[in-house]
Amino acid sequence: MTDARTHLDPATPTLDAMGERTITDLLEEQAGQFGDRTLIVFEDRTGAITELSYAEVRDRAHRCAAGLAARGVGRGDYVVVHLRNCPELLVAWFGMARLGAVFVPSNVANTASEIGHIIATTGARRAITEPDLVEPVEQAVADAGGGLEILVARGAAGSHARFEDLLETGGPVPDDQARSMDVCELIFTSGTTRKPKAVMLTHANCLRAGLDSVHCLWLTPGERCLTALPMFHVNAQAFNLFGNLTVGGTLILLEEFRASKFMRQVREHEATQTCLVAMQLRTLIAQPVDPAERDHKVRRLFFAINVTDEEKDAFEERFGIELINGYGLSEAMTLLACSPIAGPRRWPSIGLPSPGRRLLLLDDEGREVAQGEVGEIVVEGTPGRDIMLGYLNDEEATAAALHGRLLHTGDNAYADEKGYLYFFDRKKDMIKRAGENVSAIEVESTLLEHPQIAEAAVVGVPDDIRDEAVAAVVVPTEPGVLSEQEVIDYCREHLSKFKVPTLVTFATQLPRTSIGKIRKDELRKELTGAPAPPPAG
Repeated sequence: MTDARTHLDPATPTLDAMGERTITDLLEEQAGQFGDRTLIVFEDRTGAITELSYAEVRDRAHRCAAGLAARGVGRGDYVVVHLRNCPELLVAWFGMARLGAVFVPSNVANTASEIGHIIATTGARRAITEPDLVEPVEQAVADAGGGLEILVARGAAGSHARFEDLLETGGPVPDDQARSMDVCELIFTSGTTRKPKAVMLTHANCLRAGLDSVHCLWLTPGERCLTALPMFHVNAQAFNLFGNLTVGGTLILLEEFRASKFMRQVREHEATQTCLVAMQLRTLIAQPVDPAERDHKVRRLFFAINVTDEEKDAFEERFGIELINGYGLSEAMTLLACSPIAGPRRWPSIGLPSPGRRLLLLDDEGREVAQGEVGEIVVEGTPGRDIMLGYLNDEEATAAALHGRLLHTGDNAYADEKGYLYFFDRKKDMIKRAGENVSAIEVESTLLEHPQIAEAAVVGVPDDIRDEAVAAVVVPTEPGVLSEQEVIDYCREHLSKFKVPTLVTFATQLPRTSIGKIRKDELRKELTGAPAPPPAG
């Protein structure tokens, strides 16, 4: 008998758990069910605490939508949000979502030039920020020729409109204008290009992220997930926001991470789960021992690669918290693989594919590699539901990453005999710095705009705390015309702090292969003393 499945085209729609729903539907459903249950506990930098229930977040989102609509925001409009972790960021997002508008979070480390790139890419006409972050937004707007309205939240607005006044506009609550496959947010991500690309994520992508988190991390009703990870990245959005919202949990949102306070905050907020990046794990291990540091309710802590055997063992033994490793990326709304909660972990494996996810390991010819061989991680799925729709206004980059239902991640891994995945390296020219991705090409392009720099190459070198340091090798137009500090200061004017090189060296020429490609392996050897493999040609 012929298997009927062989007659299905891979593009044929199939039933999935997201359905034809939006993040507005999710908030409405959960607010209707949980009402007075606390959705957000927010602790700001001063230690002041604000709590909002499910119903209160829904009601504020309704009022925000009405206020934005009164100012002309509608379906398909882009709104830049340059805020630290705070309830206003989430209220703004859900308000926009109801209108079918698009949330465009901006890293608060972004310079005016980087914010200007976001504005130019999206054509956004509005931005939301806060008093001590308004200056680079104002500069970006001025550089763009004006015409973009700035709203200021969380304090004095000066000559700008107050975000809080949106909530008092009045008027009817707009109907939900969005659809499941509409773009819900843009995430600007570094990769192999001169400028960050805008990843288009839909409402379905966001709902999928919540479900992945629930299934992989065994989130349950009443969960209390604490995070200091920024909400302008997908990690905190997927695990802490949408994971919690999906099960009716509580999001404990910290405005910032402070190693000296973190374990106390975990105890006081009675957190049950949390997530950190590798750098934060290291800073916690380095803290003085607190006799009460094991007196907590945290069952597990999720992180993503870059932790050594010694660091993992030291953390688990000291704090009594189980570490769960995983892998993901913005283009797939994060959690693609995860260590099993029950069953062997096979450390340092990044785990098994998340439920319903299909991951392939392919060679450069697009063929699956054998067990134990290194191949590129490729995600099979439906664009706009399992993986991104593409990059906004960048057909070339979209075509390079998306081949039909296949998303090429640019990351290499291998699998063992049980199917467990092990991260190997990045095909992309990217540096991991304290949980942030830094495009070497973006930093190089910035350096090459300096009139006294003829050539530049940027590589990552080991950093005991922050994963990798950004190192620049610069060939000046003339010997002695530049100092290391001048190069660093120039980069600070144009790049986010985490992208600025911390190590600058000068050379008369860059090492190259026979076909003219810069030998970055040789540069790493010179900078670190590590051996370089022979050139590939």
